[in-house]
Amino acid sequence: MIILQAVTDPDVVWLTPGKPDNISVGRRRIADHLEERGFNITVRGTSWRTVARSLRERNRYDVVIGTTRAGAISGVLLKLLGTPLIIDHIDPIRQFAENNPRWLAVIVRLLENVSFLAADHVLYVYEEERPRVKRYASSYSETDLGVEFDRFADPNPEIVESARNRLEALDLAEQVVIYVGGLEPIYHIEELLAAMEHLPDWSLIVVGTGSLQDTVSATAAQRSNVHYLGTVPHETVPGYLQAADVGVSLVDDPHTLKLLEYGAAGLPVVQAAGRAEARFGELVAYCEPESASIASAISRAEDLDADELRAFASRFRWPELTLDYAEAIRSGTQQTLE
Repeated sequence: MIILQAVTDPDVVWLTPGKPDNISVGRRRIADHLEERGFNITVRGTSWRTVARSLRERNRYDVVIGTTRAGAISGVLLKLLGTPLIIDHIDPIRQFAENNPRWLAVIVRLLENVSFLAADHVLYVYEEERPRVKRYASSYSETDLGVEFDRFADPNPEIVESARNRLEALDLAEQVVIYVGGLEPIYHIEELLAAMEHLPDWSLIVVGTGSLQDTVSATAAQRSNVHYLGTVPHETVPGYLQAADVGVSLVDDPHTLKLLEYGAAGLPVVQAAGRAEARFGELVAYCEPESASIASAISRAEDLDADELRAFASRFRWPELTLDYAEAIRSGTQQTLE
């Protein structure tokens, strides 16, 4: 007789993107909620060192979760040694192809296909990726990106006060626009900085890090209405959002955590026109990724009904989305006993 038995309190190693902790936080949030449900989660940013460590410790883990791209590809190594593999496919290959050489994009696509083929289950976010996942994966399901809604909608007063105290040292205008996230060309950071030349009565607060950090810092030193705070603990971000009037997200992407966080905090949002329009409709102000268009959208955003976006964001709370991952882990840890 064959009996299916699920491992109690599974031990999971999660290979995530190798980004700074305060920039890429979504996977950590899911891990926190999984731990509340009894799972033992070890989250590691993917690098040669962390992959090697995970391989050495493979007997400790019941499941490996690999997030695209490097985590998913590296997870195949543990799968080959017998550890069940779940792929957390959160980024479309299109984004990688648009920002990297064609030869590299072809290689990464092939390696991702191999990871889908090897996986015990694939969780995917983007509908455009469904045909590719379906072609290679034996088991798959759709999920989404979420938000810690309550922390942003009703932040701890101490966090709000701490942010206010830090911002009091800045010479902020009455109207404030904020950007929180990675400082990379894909996010049109330089265009956002240039937009502030069209908005002398506004102040821009930038929070984050990345390859354009020096550019942002230099601009803040030269322009009185640009202020760069560097990185801050993600737990304190809701406090800074309370001090702003508008949030900005300039990547052409319908699935961005920062947009949901802005919405949960009650901010009107400026979003790059394109793929997000079908998802958000009239909930946000759209712009082209050039300075004059960004500035115009920031000015228009204050006329939006922020409560409508907040209601939309409330549908994507992490605790509910975590169930998708819990089910996949439980399925992956089933043991066949004879």
